Amino acid sequence: MQSKTVANGTQLVDRLSRSCPVCGSSSENARCFLEERMDPSRLNEFSFASRKEPEFFNYRMVECQACHVVYVDRPPSQQALHQAYHVANYDSSEEANDAAAAYLRELEPVLERVHHGAALEIGTGTGVVLEGLAAKGFPRVLGIEPSTAAILAAPAHRQGWIKEGIFLESDYLPESFDLVCCFMTLEHVREPLEIAESVWRLLKPGGAFVAVTHDYRSAVNRLLGRRSPIIDVEHMQLFSQGSIATLFRRAGYRDVDVRPFTNRYSISYWTRLMPFSPRLKQAAVPMLAALGLARRKFSLNVGNVIAVGFKPVSGAQSAS
Repeated sequence: MQSKTVANGTQLVDRLSRSCPVCGSSSENARCFLEERMDPSRLNEFSFASRKEPEFFNYRMVECQACHVVYVDRPPSQQALHQAYHVANYDSSEEANDAAAAYLRELEPVLERVHHGAALEIGTGTGVVLEGLAAKGFPRVLGIEPSTAAILAAPAHRQGWIKEGIFLESDYLPESFDLVCCFMTLEHVREPLEIAESVWRLLKPGGAFVAVTHDYRSAVNRLLGRRSPIIDVEHMQLFSQGSIATLFRRAGYRDVDVRPFTNRYSISYWTRLMPFSPRLKQAAVPMLAALGLARRKFSLNVGNVIAVGFKPVSGAQSAS
């Protein structure tokens, strides 16, 4: 059976059942995590944009009883998702820069271990992380990004580093990268394990795959429940620290490490994420600006984790 949801003129169709995207367990054995909540009339050009104001819409999600990843058991097709991101608007350059600063900080221990040769970022946005990696000595940086608006928002010199589209392993040579990053993107795809396995094959021995995801089991997300910003129509799965580690190990990575970290954003952006009414938010932001507080930044642990895994130096080991 198929159903449709419309987002910015894009029909999200072909919603066919799938098994757990991490361990492959049947969805018949999963327990319901959240029933579907959707209002197509309220979806717009920002619904599939990064760092938008939360809508708290979601497809039905179930929790795998084997690996405890939460996932949409009947997601839209990959092509439909690609189209939704392709036409999405973009207005979060400042927040993207703030996020990139946190990611680059957390990358420091990884950069001490990997050769500074070629780096790829999946879901690169405006390429600000690529800029940081180039500054840290990577002579070759590449990004892949489905949103036309995000690429157009990038400075001209970064646009040459970015390819528009979705990540395809066949676009790159095997063992051609020392580092592959995927920040806040693995929740948005239909097959995160396939991406992790593809990255494994693209990495040189000793190379690293680094991903940032939400942790639905973190204290803040458990406290907020359905009013957490991670409850989002964009998210095809939500990871815990354990389930993202399971994904990395199943894909063949070694020395897997998963840890929480803090993000630093402006008070006005943190206010946008809060589960308050739109009217209250609209009143709060000008008030913060009048008090000179809107642009002030502070750090919080909001339930995000960074996962790191390395490809074994012995190339004889497989990602299967």
